[in-house]
Amino acid sequence: MNFSLIAFLLGRLSLALSAILLLPVGLAIFYEDGSFVEFAITSFTAFFVGLGFVQYGKFDEKENISLREGFATVVFSWILTCIICALPYAFLQILDPISAVFESMSGLTTTGATAITNLAAVPKTVLFWRSFTHWLGGIGIIVLFIALLPQVAGGSVHLFNAEVSGFGQERLLPRIRTTAGALFFIYCLFTVIGTGFLVICGMTNFDAINHSMSAIATGGFSTYDNSAMHYNSVSIEVVLEMIMFLGGGNFALYYAVTQRGIKTLWRDSEFKSYMMIIAILTLLITLNLFFSGGLQFFEGLRCAFFQVVSFATTTGYVSYDYDTWPTFSKLLLCLLYLVGACAGSTAGGIKVGRFVVMSRAIAAELRRAIHPQMLLTVNFNGRVMPIAVVAAISRFFFVYIMTIAVMSLLVVSTGLGIEESIFAVASCLSSVGPAFGTVGATGNYADINWFGKLVLCVTMLLGRLELFTMLALLRSEFWSSNRNW
Repeated sequence: MNFSLIAFLLGRLSLALSAILLLPVGLAIFYEDGSFVEFAITSFTAFFVGLGFVQYGKFDEKENISLREGFATVVFSWILTCIICALPYAFLQILDPISAVFESMSGLTTTGATAITNLAAVPKTVLFWRSFTHWLGGIGIIVLFIALLPQVAGGSVHLFNAEVSGFGQERLLPRIRTTAGALFFIYCLFTVIGTGFLVICGMTNFDAINHSMSAIATGGFSTYDNSAMHYNSVSIEVVLEMIMFLGGGNFALYYAVTQRGIKTLWRDSEFKSYMMIIAILTLLITLNLFFSGGLQFFEGLRCAFFQVVSFATTTGYVSYDYDTWPTFSKLLLCLLYLVGACAGSTAGGIKVGRFVVMSRAIAAELRRAIHPQMLLTVNFNGRVMPIAVVAAISRFFFVYIMTIAVMSLLVVSTGLGIEESIFAVASCLSSVGPAFGTVGATGNYADINWFGKLVLCVTMLLGRLELFTMLALLRSEFWSSNRNW
């Protein structure tokens, strides 16, 4: 393990964060909201931490980053970034240190779970910072790092693949840095377009920027305690649905559309399944709300569609108190955020692609039980999936469920109820944020104790890095001197 190289990369990242923090420093001066000193201190802290790492580290342009070093760099980068981004909350005494780390981790992993109870009393610069951490984490700290800073020779592929979500990451372009740049451009374009439409629909410029950054990152932080319910506007809800839907799609697929036309979308099995899941569950919940929830059909359709898109993309925006809905609708919402959206998106969850492959694999096994001699294959996007890929997806499903079970037991030990613990852990692992009960549509995570918040922080990071990148660090051979991987 080349610790000096990892330290150098962490130092460069910290220096970049120091520069990024100048944005809220400038906003604090503009808004005169009393947060200038705290953000300035945070920027200086990031600068000196980065300087220390760079001085300790060593970088050789001819040296590649190994797979093992790529994993370690990604995990440590997220932890370092989380701690630095938590400092303004703690310095301003908005939150205690543990809750500040929780808020920061929730922002960067695009979870949207909050420990702040009164957003109206929070300085505007801090509200912007919350949304901006969503935006940074949505594109990915490492993807942004690769796109904007000089590339490490030949090794950034391991950094890229360790962070970008999905069971089959595809490079759009021959060079990883060019790929990261293309993703970043599309991400910025969607953010700008979303902001413009929200302003047209009646949002203030400040609210529009915040909600657009949060929605495209499928994060869920709002500038108001009651989320999208604050506006009670059909037009604003439609625009947010559009932005969330785009954030839940595969950004590599969007780039392919610019090269090969709109038909590329309709040929993609995952994207078609993504749309189909949203359509079917919207219909089911609408009917359930109409017959059992006491809502008129079109009111139910409006509420159902918004929450289905919000939960399918793991954003977590709330336009209606879904805790009052029938149990059937709430269970469907829970299933939605476990499945998540597309691979290569900013969303969390298991991912639609994995879900489709696993469903087809189960169907194939059922046919094999009836016809033992039949040769069966699992097809996805017009290709036969290798057995190794299907097995890897099966392992991911198993580890995902086991992670929910283990983390739920730890959260239960803090005194939170068993159902709320399971929902909270599943929500944090899937990067949703709001769950049900005290951490539901009208609640938050403020009352969970320090240990519970730390467990959920680890859960959020596990979900954002798709489990194995982080779990690999727990293996003893990961830290051995063996250079074979």
